[in-house]
Amino acid sequence: MIRPRGMKTPNPVDLIFADMDKLGPGDDSLSLYVLRSLPEHRFEIVVDAGCGAGRQTMVLASELRTAIQAVDSYQPFLNRLKQRAKGREVAHLVRTHCMDMKDIPSVFPKIDLLWAECAAYNIGFANALTTWTKAIRPNRFAVVSELCWLREQIPDAVTEFFRSGYPDVQSVPQNIAMAEEAGYKIFNTYTLPKDAWVKDYYDVLEPRAKSLVNHSDVAVREFAVETLNEIETFRISADSYGYVFYVLQRST
Repeated sequence: MIRPRGMKTPNPVDLIFADMDKLGPGDDSLSLYVLRSLPEHRFEIVVDAGCGAGRQTMVLASELRTAIQAVDSYQPFLNRLKQRAKGREVAHLVRTHCMDMKDIPSVFPKIDLLWAECAAYNIGFANALTTWTKAIRPNRFAVVSELCWLREQIPDAVTEFFRSGYPDVQSVPQNIAMAEEAGYKIFNTYTLPKDAWVKDYYDVLEPRAKSLVNHSDVAVREFAVETLNEIETFRISADSYGYVFYVLQRST
């Protein structure tokens, strides 16, 4: 289709996720619970990898009261984060960086706490852990959540969805083995409850996606349909998958 001069192609991400605080499954209370489970609570260099619009960044800044280095590759999300930080009166604690997560070690070579919720998959869970290990100081921590198989019996439709959507999904034991291979000790794991997928995330995304399935732009239509397929897959999943926090301590 020929677009009139000056007309911009709509960005499906901007349309569906506009003004949302949650850009993935998550829950402030669980983020805070996991944070408080760490044996230490004072960190000099804290990096929030793949921070998005900063839901968990607000938790980290408010609780730790130290500078949070918020990293994301999409500037509009970082702009929203900065505005939210002003509203929460933690703007002085939030430093935004528009960059790829794989480049974190070259910018932050001595990290005390690396936090990554629903983000490591962008560069691959195993690759992320290996990449970040070199930047985390000995005995310091990485808290990384990752999509995992939670049961051996998985509905066929779910298996089919992830075969194309995220074929690298592994079980919790497999991910633990990856973490240990990458140079971490497993401090603990926590599974995200189902409500954290629905409240303020899927219950917002679903009506938005439905409103865009007949959009004039094919990319927007396809993204809307993919979003609805994801939500339906979650409904029929029979608790076969979920997000798990891996609390990892860098080995000496």
